[in-house]
Amino acid sequence: MTLKDDFHRTISMDAVAQRASSASPRSEGDRYLEPSEIWTDAQRIAHQRARLGTLLAALVTNPFYVAKYGGRRSVDDWANLPFTSKSELSADQAGHQPFGSNLTYALDRYTRLHQTSGTTGRPLRILDTAESWEWWQRCWEFVYRAAGVTARDRIFFCFSFGPFVGFWSAFSGAERIGALCISGGAQSTAERAASIIATNATVLVCTPTYALRLAETAREQGIDLVYSSLRVSVHAGEPGASIPTTRARIESALGVCAFDHAGATEVGAYGFSCEARDGLHVIEREFVAEIRDSAGNVASEGEGELVLTNLGRLATPAVRYRTGDHVKAARGRCECGRTLLKLQGGIIGRVDDMVVVRGVNVYPSSIEAVVRRFPEVGEFRLEITSERGMSEIKCVVEARADDDALLVAIADAIHRDIGIRCTVTAVAPGILPRSDMKANRVVRR
Repeated sequence: MTLKDDFHRTISMDAVAQRASSASPRSEGDRYLEPSEIWTDAQRIAHQRARLGTLLAALVTNPFYVAKYGGRRSVDDWANLPFTSKSELSADQAGHQPFGSNLTYALDRYTRLHQTSGTTGRPLRILDTAESWEWWQRCWEFVYRAAGVTARDRIFFCFSFGPFVGFWSAFSGAERIGALCISGGAQSTAERAASIIATNATVLVCTPTYALRLAETAREQGIDLVYSSLRVSVHAGEPGASIPTTRARIESALGVCAFDHAGATEVGAYGFSCEARDGLHVIEREFVAEIRDSAGNVASEGEGELVLTNLGRLATPAVRYRTGDHVKAARGRCECGRTLLKLQGGIIGRVDDMVVVRGVNVYPSSIEAVVRRFPEVGEFRLEITSERGMSEIKCVVEARADDDALLVAIADAIHRDIGIRCTVTAVAPGILPRSDMKANRVVRR
């Protein structure tokens, strides 16, 4: 039995049912539920209150939060503490060059500099101490463990390893669990495909978009990665791995079991998908999650914007940080056995990416879920225009230009599933841009 076959055996529904019926942490081969993953509400609240007390006490030496909160640093003041936004951090950094004032310690204590991807504005520079970097690694342990990744694995990273923190934290977290880490930095996509074969890599880490690009390029080189040693893929940066149709396409193209992950430079690696793969669990040992609805009300579950506070990154804390991610959060025991808050369906989309089309709220991820059903389509792009004060969406897909039946079928599926009329046009395969970072598929005109 191969390593790939062995993995699929360990995530069989029998194993899922067996774990879900157990209320105590235990080991199933290499798979293990950490005690905090099955906490009761009382245990979670007690832990988080204690950690919040430590965090708020540390803010006395953080100029950003001293100015923001004044003397309010008690857990009992929590509901009255104002939110923190990315625009606020950007303005602070612009006014306190080069690193901003959100620094709890003296500058000589910091050992790492990373920055945001810059897809939603000017990149933010974020510093970490050795202690906060170790915290990043511990958070990634949850991600890898839930995906069944162990020290026996060889993990291939399809990243350029620029200043974006996600590349480095994933790599460092893999080192922490003892896996063999293989960098694909500075390689072309074709070279990466060849390297995966040559090294017998068993795990792939990249964005969902790049996974499909990798498979496409490999086929052009005469390589079918389905027959490689890859058995697991871990994805972040886009909602794709939590969209069933996109995930199915990745799995079919690479012969893997695909898992999702969520994180942000400002807050840390906070979410992961389990074997149920119907959403993202929040690592509540290390993060406090709140849901802010459209009216500004805050609750511990429900639908709205995800607000996070990191508990182990005292050096550059994010307190009540508005992530900009729209989610549907629910509590209860997952079929995997975890009691962690679950973001159902993963990240639905960015709050500012939502488009109202003739009264219907539309996120790009909902259109992706439809488009990915059609194997004839390669990449796609959404073009949003305003006509007579109303938003309209056009979907551009890579497909044969003369395949009118396909374009009609896609348009009909979007109308049936989402409830909007959407023009669908075709461009030749390979025309639309690819990226090994977050794909930018929304163009506003």
